[in-house]
Amino acid sequence: MKQVFLQGGIRVMDVPAPQVGRGEVLVRAAASCISVGTEMAGVKASDMPLWKRALKRPDQVRRVIDMVRTQGFAKTQQLVRSHLGQAQPLGYSLAGTVIAVGDGVDDIFPGDRVACAGSQAAFHAEYVSVPRNLVVATPDAVTDKAAATVALGAIALHGIRRAEPTLGETFVVIGLGMLGQLTARLLKASGVRTVGADLDASRVALARVNGLDLALEAGDDAEQQVARLTGGVGADAVIVTAASTSEDLLGAALRICRRKGRVVLVGDVPIAFDRADVYAKEIDFRISSSYGPGRYDRDYEEGGVDYPLGYVRWTENRNMAAYLDLLAQGAVRIDDLTTPRFDISEAAAAYAALQGDGGDKPLSAILTYPTASDAAPVLRIANPAIAAGRPEALRLAVIGAGGFAKGTLLPIVKDEAGRFTLRTVCSRQGHGAASVAKQFGAATATTDIAGVLADSEIDAVMIATRHHQHADLVLKALQAGKHVFVEKPLCLTQAELDTIADFYGTETAGKPLVMTGFNRRFSKYAAALAGVTAARSNPMIIDYRVNAGYLPPDSWVHGLEGGGRNIGEACHFYDLFVMLTGAKALTVDATALRPRTSYYGYTDNFVASFGFADGSIAKLTYTALGASDFPKEQCDVYADGRVYSLNDFKRLSAAGANGPTLTSSTPDKGHREELIAFADAIRKGGAWPIPLWQQVEAMRMAFEVEKRIAPRGNTP
Repeated sequence: MKQVFLQGGIRVMDVPAPQVGRGEVLVRAAASCISVGTEMAGVKASDMPLWKRALKRPDQVRRVIDMVRTQGFAKTQQLVRSHLGQAQPLGYSLAGTVIAVGDGVDDIFPGDRVACAGSQAAFHAEYVSVPRNLVVATPDAVTDKAAATVALGAIALHGIRRAEPTLGETFVVIGLGMLGQLTARLLKASGVRTVGADLDASRVALARVNGLDLALEAGDDAEQQVARLTGGVGADAVIVTAASTSEDLLGAALRICRRKGRVVLVGDVPIAFDRADVYAKEIDFRISSSYGPGRYDRDYEEGGVDYPLGYVRWTENRNMAAYLDLLAQGAVRIDDLTTPRFDISEAAAAYAALQGDGGDKPLSAILTYPTASDAAPVLRIANPAIAAGRPEALRLAVIGAGGFAKGTLLPIVKDEAGRFTLRTVCSRQGHGAASVAKQFGAATATTDIAGVLADSEIDAVMIATRHHQHADLVLKALQAGKHVFVEKPLCLTQAELDTIADFYGTETAGKPLVMTGFNRRFSKYAAALAGVTAARSNPMIIDYRVNAGYLPPDSWVHGLEGGGRNIGEACHFYDLFVMLTGAKALTVDATALRPRTSYYGYTDNFVASFGFADGSIAKLTYTALGASDFPKEQCDVYADGRVYSLNDFKRLSAAGANGPTLTSSTPDKGHREELIAFADAIRKGGAWPIPLWQQVEAMRMAFEVEKRIAPRGNTP
C-alpha cells in the first residue's frame, strides 16, 4: 500500500498494510486531511539544523547526555542516528470504509463508513488500523472528504467547550487558519456573536463571508473595535487558534476580554503575558488539549476504556461524532475548506501547496485514495536491493520492531553477517516493518506473522514484541519448526510456562531450540564469576542490588502488556543466580515495599531471597527509590574467603584473591555474545546456550516471587 512519510522531504512509499489488532478497526482510506497548522509545523521543523531542534527539546538533549554517560558515545551515536534516519509517518485525520474489526469491537462492522483520528494511527495511508475510541461512524449525509476533517473539527469543538459559551455572548477568534475558520463557524452555529482576527486579509475575508459579526485585519485596533461592538464591556471569551512566535499575542487576547472573561489557548503561541493583564480583571486562562478528554490517555485511546457519559459528557470520540452530526445537519458547512484535492501519489505537491506564498495559499488539502477493490491488502513487500546472504548463515525473521530491537539486537545481527541473514522484519504496522527492514537490510518487510512462520526460507525467529505476546508467538514458532530467540521474559504466567515446557516434554533432542534473552549470563563478567566460583568448596552467598530507576504508573511495563518489573526484568537476575549456582531454588521468600501513594507500583520496590539446592543463598534488592546518577547494578559474591564485586557490568574486582580484575568503559551485558551463541548452537549443532531447565527455573522463580509480593488476585 502507499503511505506518506517525512524523510528528507515528503515521500510516498510502498509498505505492507497493517494487521488489525485487538480493540482496533481496519479501515480502507477514501480521503485524509492535511492541515496547514500541526502537520506543516512538523515538516518545517525537519528542515531546521539539529542544534535548533535541540533547543526546542531540552528534555531530549538531557536524555542523550545521560545515555552517553551510561552507555558510551558510540552506542548513543548509533541510536540517535537510527532515530533521526527513520521515515516519520504523517497524518492524523481521515475517512474511509471498515474492512475488518479486531476482537472486542462489537459496534462497528465491515462495510461501515467511518472517520478516524489520532497521530499514532490515522496516517495518510491506503489502509490504517485505528483504536476503537478514535473511530466514529460517518453519517450518510457527510461525504468522505468532509469527514476527513474530523480531527480538526473535534479540536475546534473542544476549544469551544473549554470556553463554556452561553447564548448571546461575544467571542473573539484569533488566528483564522483551518482551526480558526472551523471555530468561528461552530461558534456561529451555537448562537454566539463572533469576531475573527488574522494578519492575513484573505483569511479574514473568507471568515467574513461565512458569518463573522466583526472582522479584524492587520492594523485594526482590536481592543477598541471589540469594545465598540460590546458597548464597552469587552469580549466574553477569546479563543487563540493562531500559530505564532509573538510573545504579545496572549497579552492582546487578555486585554480584549471583559472583567472575569476567559482566554482559551488552542494554537501554538508562547505562553507569556503580564500579570497586570490577568490580575485586575480576574481573567481565566485555559489550555485546550487537542480533541478533548481521553487524548494522551493510553487506557482510553489504546486500551478502549471509555469515560462514563454521566461524568464526562464530551470525550474526544463524542466530540468527533458531534462535529460530524453538525456537518450532516448543515449547521456547519466546510466545502470551501476541503480544497484543493490531490491523489495520494501527489502528496509532495499537496504539502508544497500548503507551504506556498501569497493570499491564495489553501488552509488544508485533501488526499484521495484509489477506488476500493476486492483485492486483499498486501501484507508483504520485497526489498530488491538486498543481496542474498551467505549460505552458511542462519536465516532469521524478526517479529517486533520496537526500540530495543532497533537499538540493541538488530545492529548486532547486521554486524554478524557471517552468522545471520535477515530475511524479514515483521511488525503490526507496515511502515514500522518497512523502515526497519530497509535500515537493517532485510530481504522483505511484512505484517503477516502466519506467513513468517510458514516460510520455508526462515530458520529462526527473533521475538521482540511486548511481553504479553511472547508465549503465544514462542509456541506457534516452535510448532512451525522454527528455532526461537525471545527477548525476556519467556512468558507472563505459570500456565504459559507449563505449555512451553510441555512442548518439549522430557527430551529436547530433535526439536527446535528456544532461547530467552537472558543476556547477562553471556557477558565476560558473568563468565569470569562463574569460572572462579565453579570450584568452590562450600555454598556461596550472592547479594544483588538493582537501582532500577522510576517508571511512571501508566508505563506499559506495569500493565497487562508488560507484566510488571519482577516478571519483566528481574527474571534476568534470577537467571544469573541459576547460572552461577547451577541449581534450582528450593526456597523462595519475598517482601515488597507498600507505598503510601500510587506513585510506585508493587513491583517497583521489593527484596527476594532464594535458597538453592547446592546450599547457596541469593538475595535480590530491586528498587525504584534510588538516584538516577547512582550505578544501576551491583553484585557481590561471597565464596571461600573471597568477595567478588561486579559493578554495573563495567568492573569486576576480587578481595582476598589475586584477580580476576576486568574493566570496560561502558556496561558490557553480553548482548552480542548471546546472539553469537544462539546462531552457533543452531549452525553447528552444539549444546543449548541456556539449558531449557534453567530458562524454566528463572521464570518459575519470578512467578513464585510474584505470588509473595502481589496484592491478592494479581498473581500470574
